[in-house]
Amino acid sequence: MLKRTGAEKTIMRSVRVPAAGWMAGAILLVVGVAAPARAQYGRPVIEDTAVGEKYHVEAVFNLWNPDLNATISSESLGIIGSEIDIKQDLGYVDKQIHEFRFVLRPAKKHKFRIAYTPVDYSGDVVLSRSIIFNGIKFDVDLPIQTQFTWNTWRLGYEYDFVYTDRWYVGFIAETRITDAQLSLQSPVDNEFTRARGPVPAIGGAVRVYPERHTSITAEFTGFKLPQLKNYEGDFFDFDIYGTYNFTNNFGAQGGYRTLDASYIAKEDNGSLKLKGLYFTGVLRF
Repeated sequence: MLKRTGAEKTIMRSVRVPAAGWMAGAILLVVGVAAPARAQYGRPVIEDTAVGEKYHVEAVFNLWNPDLNATISSESLGIIGSEIDIKQDLGYVDKQIHEFRFVLRPAKKHKFRIAYTPVDYSGDVVLSRSIIFNGIKFDVDLPIQTQFTWNTWRLGYEYDFVYTDRWYVGFIAETRITDAQLSLQSPVDNEFTRARGPVPAIGGAVRVYPERHTSITAEFTGFKLPQLKNYEGDFFDFDIYGTYNFTNNFGAQGGYRTLDASYIAKEDNGSLKLKGLYFTGVLRF
C-alpha cells in the first residue's frame, strides 16, 4: 500500500475545505429561495383588524321608536299649575323620532361628538279634566290645540384612553342644551311656557368587535345639577347598539336607548322619558 506524504495530505485538506464551503453555500441558497416560495404558495395570511375604525368623519341618522312619557307644569301670578300628562291629558301617542349624530375624529383616540334630537308633538283634544296652566284654568270638555317640543343639542368630546384593534374604552364629557316648550290654544285663552339652558354631563363608552365586521357598543352619560336658587335639573342617557360594517365607509346599526331628563325652574317643572329601539345607517369618510 502506498503511503501519502505530508505534502499530499496538505493538498487533500486544502481541496476538501473549499468543497464543504460550496456545499454550505448551496444549502443557504436553497433555504433562501424556498422561504419566499412558502410565503407565496403556502397558507394565505388572513387579515383580522376591525372594519369600520378607519375614518375622520362619521354621520348617523337614527329612526327611533320610543315609548314617550312626559309631564309639564307652569305657574303664574302665584297660582301653582297642574301637572299635565301629555299622553293622558293631551292625547298624544307614540311616534317615530329622528336623531342626527356627527363625529369628527382628528386622531385615533380623539372624537368630537355632535347630536341633535328634536322631540315634537302636536294635536287637538277635548279636555277630560280641568287643568291650570300659566295661572289660567282650562275647564273640562274645552277643545284645545296643543304643541309640545323638547329639543336637545349634544356637544361633547370623547377620549378613548384604551384603544386596540378589536376593542376600546373611552371617557365622555359633554354639554346638553335643552329647549322645552308647551303651548295651549283654546277659545278661552292662548298660553305657553318655555324652559331652556345647558346642562353638563360625563360618562363613558365601551366597544368590542366579536368579529371584524361586527361591533357592540355601550354608552352612558348623565349628570344631576344641584339645586341653585330654585333651579335644578338632571338627565341620564343609556345607549347600547350593534353595528355591522360592510366596509370602512358604510354600516347598518340597531340599538336600544333610554333617556330620562327633568328640570325645575322656580315653580315650573317638566320631565321627559323616552325608551325604545332604533335603526340607522352609518356613513364614514
